[in-house]
Amino acid sequence: MFITPNWPAPSNIKALCTTRKAEFADGFKGASLPPYDAFNLATHVGETPSNVDKNRQALSEQACLPCNPFWLDQQHTTDAICLNTLSNRAWQPVVADASWCTKPNTVSVVMTADCIPLLITNRAGSLVSAIHAGWKGLADGIVTQTLQQLPDQPENLLVWIGPCIRQNYFEVGEEVYAVFTARHPDNKVYFKKQVSGVVPKYLADLAGLLKLELAKFGVTEVFDSGLCSYADSSQFYSYRRDGVTGRMASLIWIQE
Repeated sequence: MFITPNWPAPSNIKALCTTRKAEFADGFKGASLPPYDAFNLATHVGETPSNVDKNRQALSEQACLPCNPFWLDQQHTTDAICLNTLSNRAWQPVVADASWCTKPNTVSVVMTADCIPLLITNRAGSLVSAIHAGWKGLADGIVTQTLQQLPDQPENLLVWIGPCIRQNYFEVGEEVYAVFTARHPDNKVYFKKQVSGVVPKYLADLAGLLKLELAKFGVTEVFDSGLCSYADSSQFYSYRRDGVTGRMASLIWIQE
């Protein structure tokens, strides 16, 4: 139902990742019907809006969220927004793929269905951030650009990598390989060339590419869930696997 990050975050930092399942104590099992069954939290995938509203309300209640999450209009950008001065009562989703804050009881959230969800805090428990990183956002620099905004040094940060598509299932074309290897030659080791076919194909390790970027930025405390959205259809949505599907949510906040 909920996945708790496997990391040594301070006790005042609360974080979780949802799955496509909902089996709550009150009997609620998710409002979404196939192909979104059962706990889709995205409004942009063709799901009936009232079903998404019911799922989001159940999420807030079951996870004891201190406020409504600051949902984003994710479009594979490099935009990160600071939530410190914003009110979620009048919140309308803005185009961004990351958010962060230092204010207690403010919930950062990103939605994914193969892309990487990153949750970030620091050893002092004084900041949180959530980042949505698909291959395009990762190549364009969404992670580094967000980290540069955070009011702490890289060596003090803790990063959790949630469920995402893993290398064995993420085949990409020459254009994706070219983008990453042009950015840095070290990225080549995260691509396995496929020998079949005339046009070159590669299996890309998004999590590996991300970890290398984090290391280059100076972040050493990285905790990977190891979970694969594509491989586990019972737990996770996967756009690459299913096409029309729902989205999981990864959330983080500072508990007052």
